[in-house]
Amino acid sequence: MLARVWSASIVGIDAVKVGVEVDVSGGLPGIVILGLPDSAIQESKERVKATLKNAGFAFPMRKIVINLTPADLRKEGPCFDLPISVGILAASDQVKPELLGDYLFLGEVSLDGSLRPIAGVLPIAASAREMGIVGLVVPTDNAQEAAVVEGLKVHGFENVSQVADFLNEPQKYQPVELEEKQDVGRTEFNRIDLKDVKGQSHARRALEIAAAGGHNLIFVGPPGSGKTMLARRLPGILPALDFAEALEVTRIHSVAGLLKNRGTLVRDRPFRSPHHSASGPSLVGGGSYPRPGEISIAHQGVLFLDELTEFKRDVLEFLRQPLEDGFVTITRTRQSVMFPAQFTLVASTNPCPCGYYGDTIQECSCSPNKREQYWAKLSGPLMDRIDLQVAVNRLKPEEITQQPKGESSKTVRERVQKARVIAVQRFADETSVRCNSHMQSRHLSKWCQLDDSARNLLEAAIRKLGLSARASDRILKVARTIADLAGDENLQPNHVAEAIQYRTIDRMQ
Repeated sequence: MLARVWSASIVGIDAVKVGVEVDVSGGLPGIVILGLPDSAIQESKERVKATLKNAGFAFPMRKIVINLTPADLRKEGPCFDLPISVGILAASDQVKPELLGDYLFLGEVSLDGSLRPIAGVLPIAASAREMGIVGLVVPTDNAQEAAVVEGLKVHGFENVSQVADFLNEPQKYQPVELEEKQDVGRTEFNRIDLKDVKGQSHARRALEIAAAGGHNLIFVGPPGSGKTMLARRLPGILPALDFAEALEVTRIHSVAGLLKNRGTLVRDRPFRSPHHSASGPSLVGGGSYPRPGEISIAHQGVLFLDELTEFKRDVLEFLRQPLEDGFVTITRTRQSVMFPAQFTLVASTNPCPCGYYGDTIQECSCSPNKREQYWAKLSGPLMDRIDLQVAVNRLKPEEITQQPKGESSKTVRERVQKARVIAVQRFADETSVRCNSHMQSRHLSKWCQLDDSARNLLEAAIRKLGLSARASDRILKVARTIADLAGDENLQPNHVAEAIQYRTIDRMQ
C-alpha cells in the first residue's frame, strides 16, 4: 500500500516542500530510501524501526520503499524521521490518511518513541502557507517557534504515539497558541550604556551618525583609547527591530541553529564579533550544503571586527560584495543559495604595529615601511565602503579621573529613531531601502542635491584626498544622515563639511 506524507527541507533560509512517499509491498523485509538522502536520513531506517516497535506499533516485516521528492534535491538532517514514521504507519493501515495532505510533519525521533526538536522550523512555518499547507506537526519544543507565524495550525507532540492518535482522532486536539504576545524590543543591550564612556565626543558623534544612517564605521587609535568600548555600545542606540525584521532575523538564526529560546522572536539586533583568525567561509557562509555565515547572522544588526588589520587580507576581501549589495550568494556545484547580509560593519584597529603612531605621549617605534605594510592589509576598495573613519585619541588625564558626563544610550537612541523615521518616510515607495546607507545613485541625485558652496567644498575634498566616486557618494549619504539628525530638509555646507572629516584617514599609512 502507498502513503504520501509532506515534509520540508531548508535551502538557504527558505523552505522547499518535500514529499515522503512510502510503499509497503511483498518481498524480502528491508527498507530502501531514495531521493538523494544524506547519511542522517539513511540512518533513520534503524531509528524509525526501533522507535515504532518501542512505541507499541506493529512494524511491517515487508519490503518498504521510501521515496523523497523532488528526487534532484539533496535532503539532509534528522527532520524526516517523523514523516517517515507516519508514512510507514499510514501505509500499514495503523493511522488514518485523511489529514496527511494538509499538514507538514517535522521532527527527529528517539528510540523510545519520543520526539526531539530540530533546527530551522521557523523558516519552514513561514513558507508553509505558500505551499498550500494548513498546519504543522512538530515536536513540543518546536511548537512555540512555529506558532510565531500567524494563520497556521501548529500541533506539538511529545512522542509518536500522540501523533498517531491525532491522525486517528483529530477532534481531541487543539492547535498550539503563543504563550505570550511577542514584544519585540531591546533586552540584552540595556546593560551597556553609552553614558559609561569617558570623553571621546567626536567618536560618540560618529557612533550616533552610524546608528541613524546604517553607516559602516572604523575606529583608529592607540591601545586603551576606548575603541572596543565604543563599538560594543552601538546596538544599544539602534532602533528596535520591527516585527518583519525580527521575523527575518529569527529565520536566519533558526537555520543556523542559534535559537536559544524557541517560541520567541530574536528581540535584540544581532551583534557578532568573530575572532581575527576567522576564515572567509565562516564570515560569508559556505559548506558543501551552504549555511549562513557571520555576516548573515549579523543581518539587521552589527558585525564588529576588532583589530581589523589582524584579519587576513583575502578574508576581508570577502566582505566587499556583501557591503555593497546587502546579500551574499554562495554557489556550489549542486546549488546556489542567497543569504541576506544587510549589516552595519564596525571595525577597530591600531594606527601601526606598535599602536602609537601619532600619539602625543608615547613615541611610535615603527618604520615608515612597516606602517605602509600594516595598512596594505586594508585595500582601497574596502576602505571606500567604510563611510565613517574616525581617529580615537588617547584620553586626557582629567578625562580619565572624572566621572562620565556623556548622554545615555536612551537619549541618543531617541534622536536616532527620529532620523530613521524621516528616512523611512522618504523611501516609502522603496521596499529595499530603509536607511540612508542603502541609497543608490538615483536616490542621491534626488535627495542629496548641493548648492554651489557645498559642491565646491566636496570637489576640493575629492582633489585633496584623492577620493573615488564611491567615496564621494558615501560622503553624500553621511551628509544626508547628518541633516536628518539636525531636522534639515536640504543639505547645507556644514553637513557636507562634517561628513568630509570622516574620510581623513582614507590614505593613512
